[in-house]
Amino acid sequence: MKFDVIKLDGGKAGSVELSDDLFGLEPRADILHRVVRWQRNNAQAGTHKVKTRSEVSYSTKKIYRQKGTGGARHGARSAPIFRGGGVYKGPVVRDHGHDLTKKFRKLGLRHALSAKMKAGELVVIENAESAGKTAALAKQVKDLGWKRALVIDGATVNEDFAQAARNIEGLDILPTMGANVYDILKRDTLVITKAGLEALEARLK
Repeated sequence: MKFDVIKLDGGKAGSVELSDDLFGLEPRADILHRVVRWQRNNAQAGTHKVKTRSEVSYSTKKIYRQKGTGGARHGARSAPIFRGGGVYKGPVVRDHGHDLTKKFRKLGLRHALSAKMKAGELVVIENAESAGKTAALAKQVKDLGWKRALVIDGATVNEDFAQAARNIEGLDILPTMGANVYDILKRDTLVITKAGLEALEARLK
């Protein structure tokens, strides 16, 4: 399908052919959900930890005799029932990540691109180049109406553009290999350069 290309100053820069395999799918929420969960679970630190009854600092002396007290039988103050005792079945350090096939991850990225296309939140620009001035780039972004935008460039990101975009709230830039479902979906506008389109097609073919 044909899609208009613009420049950062808002001018027209011709058109480009978008692949139906990447931008013409009917987005499926279940596929996107699985890929986003895979990403977020892999990013979770899993360093939460509580002390069990064998780890708390307490004497292991039997607190009172076994029989004749009229109370329950207890062996130590470190039991979870007591204040300051160990925690029963609490969180431990573990990895929350799980596997997802490479084929499914690619499918999720295709559906994310198609979702942005269907929602009318896709913009294709000629290139992501700047003089390195944050104020000038911020004005261009404001004039284009981008509030929360993700820019996907080619194999590498233009250093001057990245430096200028660094202090602009709501504007992020990634190379093609960094493009992922979570970052695409959480932005209001997806901006892809012509070089980024070629690299995405090569990556997801």
